[in-house]
Amino acid sequence: MRILGIDPGSIVCGYGVVETINKKITLIEYGVVEAKKQHSELPRRLEAIFNRIGSVIDRSLPDETAIESVFFAKNAQSLAKLSHARAAGMLAATLKQLPVNEYSAKEVKRAVTGNGNASKEQVQFMVKTMLGIEETPDFFDATDALAVAICHALKSNTPRSRAKSWKQFVEQNPDKISRK
Repeated sequence: MRILGIDPGSIVCGYGVVETINKKITLIEYGVVEAKKQHSELPRRLEAIFNRIGSVIDRSLPDETAIESVFFAKNAQSLAKLSHARAAGMLAATLKQLPVNEYSAKEVKRAVTGNGNASKEQVQFMVKTMLGIEETPDFFDATDALAVAICHALKSNTPRSRAKSWKQFVEQNPDKISRK
């Protein structure tokens, strides 16, 4: 399965595409849409995000999309702009018939680092390690988008039913058990 991750922002919007084959996650591409550099007015920045995410979808052909949900903003105006940026990314995906999955920042951090309160630096380190990225992306937004995609990949590979006992857990997850 190929997954497009989006870290929405009306100034800088990160994106990253990963692919999972047999539970192995590999990097396809990542980058940012620097919308504020292209346009000063919000409608034009949203257009740039929509068009660039659409181009990424056309080029990388993902099966699903994962996007970070809004949980906090410094003020109402920031929240509105962030929500518009999310909508531009979601619309680009839904018009291409891609399912959109939403994850909170805590869910993403927990999935990638094991700690829901991890710093941006910890998330970046784990994303680079998991995907074998040697260069340091200029923006945390790109690695945050990859983290969202990784979160969805990990959650998609996880069985939905919870084990009712340790015995059942062991039977459902033999690869997670060390027999030393």
